[in-house]
Amino acid sequence: MVITGLGPHGERAVPADQIVMSEAEAAAARAGRYTVAVVLHTTASDWSNQELAGMVSVLGSYSAAVVEVVDCGFDMTVQSRELQRLAQEPVDAVISIPIGNAAVADAHQAISRAGKTLVLLDNAPTGMLPGVDYASMVSTDNFGLGTIAAALLAPHLPEEAVAGIINYGVDFFATHEREIAFRKWMQLQRPDVTLVRERFKTIDEAGAAFDRLVAGNDDLEGLFVTWDEPAIRVIAAARARGLDLPIATVDLGITAATELCEGGLVKGIASQRPHEQGVAAGVATLLALVGRPLPPWIALPGLAVTERNVIEAYQVVWHAPAPPALLNARKWNLPRQATS
Repeated sequence: MVITGLGPHGERAVPADQIVMSEAEAAAARAGRYTVAVVLHTTASDWSNQELAGMVSVLGSYSAAVVEVVDCGFDMTVQSRELQRLAQEPVDAVISIPIGNAAVADAHQAISRAGKTLVLLDNAPTGMLPGVDYASMVSTDNFGLGTIAAALLAPHLPEEAVAGIINYGVDFFATHEREIAFRKWMQLQRPDVTLVRERFKTIDEAGAAFDRLVAGNDDLEGLFVTWDEPAIRVIAAARARGLDLPIATVDLGITAATELCEGGLVKGIASQRPHEQGVAAGVATLLALVGRPLPPWIALPGLAVTERNVIEAYQVVWHAPAPPALLNARKWNLPRQATS
């Protein structure tokens, strides 16, 4: 698939599958026996677990060790404190997903100033430059994810519909890109649709954000929620109001996948490939450690998931058999055979 977005500084993406190690680089990486710390916004999500699994697998195969995983709990203060601490720790590299921009920039720069390799996931804080303050940024094409989500939701919206966008209320490149792309696709392909927006600052506030959106727009007929965890809160809030609204979201977590498979409120998912992204981040980190200059933005395409391909997509994304909950949902939702 084509990567349609641009990086945080307007960079063209280099596809992750083009970032490979030579035999000499692989030997140097193994000889280095590097240590790596991973700083995540949260470890309590399917996405984070797969991202981490990809990193650990590739780093371990080249004799590098993940010596610490930090769960920041979506807290910028925690992330800044932990990065400042890691700048003083005996680790060779840090892989981090910045929570916000300006607020966490100094702490990320502390890693680079300490002479450690820094690889970013999804977001580059304000004022930080590739090749200077960090080695590279690795992400899914978030603009592409927003485009996919719009195309998946559109068939479920009637003419002249009002559709809501529920987005993350923090300055975050990835979710900004998703909303920009969603709006652009709707403007070009469904100009009859009126878009309204609400924001949440924490995942647990997503249901309240939906309630505020409905209070101001009682004619709402569909939703785009920026990723699956807040989407689950929105689904609960919609059902509490007795509303049956089609929803498109991002990330193929098991709960959202089951909702899609059951024919529930989720009608389409623009899925990232977190395991592959984790592998790409691990490879990029090793290459930076052995001295190879990296492209500023390494990206992966998204995957469009519908009720028809959700089982197959789950197995591709998670590198595992579909769990019983998903298989049972598919069996329950299969059309019944006509009887004579």
